[in-house]
Amino acid sequence: MIDALDLKLMQALQLDGRAPFSRIADVLGVSDQTVARRFRRLRSSVGLRVLGITDEARLGRTNWIVRLQCTPDGAEQLGSALARRPDTSYVGLLSGGTEVICAMRPRTSQERELLLARLQRTPRVISVSAHCVLRYFYGGPVGWLNKINALDADQEAALRLPPADPSAAPPDLDSLDEALLTMLHRDGRTPLTELQAATGQTESVVKRRLTRLQSSGILYFYVQHTHELLGNDVRATLWLTVAPASLAAVGRALSSHPEVRFAAATTGRAGVFAATLHRDTGALYTYLSDKIGALDGIQSVEPALIVRQVKQLSYEPPSR
Repeated sequence: MIDALDLKLMQALQLDGRAPFSRIADVLGVSDQTVARRFRRLRSSVGLRVLGITDEARLGRTNWIVRLQCTPDGAEQLGSALARRPDTSYVGLLSGGTEVICAMRPRTSQERELLLARLQRTPRVISVSAHCVLRYFYGGPVGWLNKINALDADQEAALRLPPADPSAAPPDLDSLDEALLTMLHRDGRTPLTELQAATGQTESVVKRRLTRLQSSGILYFYVQHTHELLGNDVRATLWLTVAPASLAAVGRALSSHPEVRFAAATTGRAGVFAATLHRDTGALYTYLSDKIGALDGIQSVEPALIVRQVKQLSYEPPSR
């Protein structure tokens, strides 16, 4: 059972994924032991994990959302294969059992072209459509847990890290940076001692590198968890066909909706993609009719339910 303190802890970790339990405890007015105990319980009850994520856009790399139509017997196998790839950040199976949606982060244009060409030749894949992300409206460093309002304004201010300067040129990454990013992607709360041991660097060097990566916006932290246990049994994708003059306004509106966990402008006929969370299908209907229907500039909407999430930033093979 998730209670108010659990939600406060989850939002605190979204604001600062590496915040010491002592600091979180002080802000929340509880003991260090309570925070540590709640963290361990959330790991088992809602799959809580803090992941260090590289913002590919800050490095001049493009992100892609790919839709794959498959034969009825191909979606599960394809979804699992894509989830195991290091250049995919999200894989989901859509209702109907014949479509896979995938977020990809190829590092170079050559990697992207090779991957898309390989997908088109994959057995049981009927069609592939790739959509480049042009502008994020919501998502990335701004996680959905920021919308649950579990913390009051003072608590949030005490835990929130200074925002990265988007106008600052990102630093060039070297092998040490890459090693730290790889370790933090597996566990964003990896202790400094383990980071030191793995890289052979001193504590001061590791701290300095982490600060540089975070302050530049290259590194941010994401709290991964199971949405169903927070009361959101229905996950949906929305492809919105939007008039070009309304893109910015629609994006701002979507980012303010508590149902939206991700929204972006993309290439392709639709123009806007969003991922949403809802209590049930009735709540999804109400959201489409009352909120999406009220937005000017939306010409059509194509909703689909996600029947199974195969990967969310990290992949764990299903237990046998």
